[in-house]
Amino acid sequence: MSIIKRGNSKVWYIQFQMNGKTYIKSSRTTDKKAAQQIETDWKARLHAEQYLGQKERITLKAAMAQLCESKAGTPNHRGLVNSSKIVCRLMPANKALEEITSHDLERFKRDRLTEGSSAQTVRHNLNLIRSTWKYANRLGYRTAELNFPEVKLAKSPLRYLSDEEERRLLACLDPKREVKGLPPYEQRLPEMKRSMQDAYDLVVMLLDTGARYGEIANIEWSRIDLNDRSIHLWRPKVQNEAMLYMTDRVFAILSRRVVSAGRYVFENKQGGPRGYASLAIRRAIRKAGLADTKIHTLRHTHASRLVQNGMSVYEVREVLGHTDIKTTMRYAHLETRQVTSKARDVINRLNGRSPNFAESGLSMPVREALG
Repeated sequence: MSIIKRGNSKVWYIQFQMNGKTYIKSSRTTDKKAAQQIETDWKARLHAEQYLGQKERITLKAAMAQLCESKAGTPNHRGLVNSSKIVCRLMPANKALEEITSHDLERFKRDRLTEGSSAQTVRHNLNLIRSTWKYANRLGYRTAELNFPEVKLAKSPLRYLSDEEERRLLACLDPKREVKGLPPYEQRLPEMKRSMQDAYDLVVMLLDTGARYGEIANIEWSRIDLNDRSIHLWRPKVQNEAMLYMTDRVFAILSRRVVSAGRYVFENKQGGPRGYASLAIRRAIRKAGLADTKIHTLRHTHASRLVQNGMSVYEVREVLGHTDIKTTMRYAHLETRQVTSKARDVINRLNGRSPNFAESGLSMPVREALG
């Protein structure tokens, strides 16, 4: 047995060689017999991995950490890290992935819902565990067969802004507006002016492009072409790229901003990408009295307006970059409304041409209703 004491440490350390490689770790116990058993188990596991083809073990916590590290630098990295903290709090995160059970997942779902978390948030947490499970399996770690619980999302009416609501929101974001506690616009510090202008410009671009928040908030100038008024938009969520053409007000915004351009269209104080700094926008939404409105509502607003003005859901799918048409079908009822309205107009025109009813100026349904 290779059980040793190191320095003034009271715990036993395990040290041995296998196939020319040295293995050292703390047993975390002062009990020598317990340390010897840990050594025996460790050697047996290494032997099984090296000679019997058994996969290496990894805890849920360690696997999540590896997954988050692999996503460093991406827009959703911060969200993954925050979600992993929640998972570690309510899941047996120090258990090996192969020991995690479907019951653990069901209990996690129940506990999160009991805490008052929304179904969408719980779904995101479970998706992190699922991604970790797939990632670990792909790297060759041992994993158990798991059945992930379904989290049903309550259906709610599609929320999008009316023209009047958009005007209210932009008025609450106007960088030159009077704000209680702030000096007049001309006396404000440059950083304050920049911050207020950024929030306004960002919201206008989201309304006019239909892009996701992170796609515009973190976009680089290298993807902007002012000559042909195009935006080469990269969508990290679905891993695809699209070319969007600028509206007049988006072109005006970018033409103004390019004068003092760095690497990013919207920069943080350090000159990096803006990231998810949305507090000012969310405050403006509340101040404008827009109930049930989130930043993602701006994307719904863009799509809804396209459908209401004659574009099909299949065309809108291309604009939004949806990989599955089912996602775009949430706007189908708006398209149906347009189609049935057109059908009414067609029939009215045809009825107006009928020699039996044209002379009276009434369509057949109106004649029948009047007797």
